[in-house]
Amino acid sequence: MTGTAEERAYLHDLVERLRGLLEEKLVGVYVGGSYALEDYERGRSDLDVAAVVETPLPPATKAKVVAAVRHEALPCPACGLELVVYTAGAAAARATQAAFELNLNTGATMLFRADTEPVASELHWFAIDRSILRSHGIGLVGPPAKDVFASVPASALRPVLAEALRWYRDGGRRDDAVLNACRSLRFADEGVWSSKAAAARWALGATAGIDDPRLVAEALEARATGAELDSRRVDAFLARVLARLTRRDAGGRPRRAPRPRPR
Repeated sequence: MTGTAEERAYLHDLVERLRGLLEEKLVGVYVGGSYALEDYERGRSDLDVAAVVETPLPPATKAKVVAAVRHEALPCPACGLELVVYTAGAAAARATQAAFELNLNTGATMLFRADTEPVASELHWFAIDRSILRSHGIGLVGPPAKDVFASVPASALRPVLAEALRWYRDGGRRDDAVLNACRSLRFADEGVWSSKAAAARWALGATAGIDDPRLVAEALEARATGAELDSRRVDAFLARVLARLTRRDAGGRPRRAPRPRPR
């Protein structure tokens, strides 16, 4: 398991609180996101956790979970905790719906929210997160993640990936938008989930067909420096990646753009 002793202790305490509240309803608890993809950085990353329960939770139980694990009750050493609770049926469904019981964001630097219904503009995140959990999820308690989360067909996920890129185009961080585009493109091309940094390194390779490798390199550097990227270049890059995703979604293999010749 990645992370420091403080993160491991926090995750242990989180599981114990969930066990105490959910008892026999609890199927398992899993860590995904940057932590599972070995790209976790203290001070920059969140902890993405999924809890799976046997049956839907009543509103009173959801409220107790929020009260027990929010940052004020259980301080999170990361930038924040993103906890999503699913039923076992929702986790096992080969579908891209959000289908969660609870979506909690809490942390010292994170805007608090506790949703029991999906927000229309954010439906894409949950299918992506469950797909990453299936392939890389770290089980804290319960069966292996691959036995709990369904394998969603890549053809079903590609429109979801495109929707995530549109979300970034309309307001996400510029460097994060580029790196997420690289990760989405790698999954669409190779069926492999990787960290954003690893996907950027893949995109810089000769086989990826990225036509603005310098922008990818700048996005990698901006993670550490906070430098701003040229929004026009980022928008153009996202448009090209979206075109590749939608060409693949239409049934054909994406035509990779030729790398520009050095001058």
